[in-house]
Amino acid sequence: MKNIPNIISILRIFLSIILFTLKPLTLLFLIVYSICGFSDIIDGYIARRTNSTSTFGSILDSLADIIFMSAAVVVFFPIVVMPIKILIWIILIAFIRIASLLIVYFKYHTFAILHTYANKATGLFLFCCPYLYMFIDITTLGYVACTIASLAAIEELLINITSKELLRNISWIFTKY
Repeated sequence: MKNIPNIISILRIFLSIILFTLKPLTLLFLIVYSICGFSDIIDGYIARRTNSTSTFGSILDSLADIIFMSAAVVVFFPIVVMPIKILIWIILIAFIRIASLLIVYFKYHTFAILHTYANKATGLFLFCCPYLYMFIDITTLGYVACTIASLAAIEELLINITSKELLRNISWIFTKY
């Protein structure tokens, strides 16, 4: 039972790789994409409910998230005409994320993405984007996604800079630590 969350994260990695082979926005693509998103929710829930959370599981979950989001970006970028302002904003967010990862690496000698509410909100909104794209223009989606992602990235960077220990499961920056 304790390995089920890790197995679900590994399944998300494999399904994310399959996304590269599927035509975007087809029924099969959306089914696999939805399973990936659902697995992201359920693995953490099961780990907490079964008291089987672990550092390895947290790293595996973050890695699966990165692979899933990377697959989605690679698949959608060729079919979406993104305004240059949004592309620049995405690059700036990526720099903040990389800086945060480097700080964690040099301070704690490990890899970590914090499980804050803002990061979860970012993941949820990004997950919804392919469905919303069918109804909302890409510029609006881009501005909303970049705003949420910017707040999450800045929050994580500030937490990593100011904390004395690695706080993988901190809820938000105002949590006392």
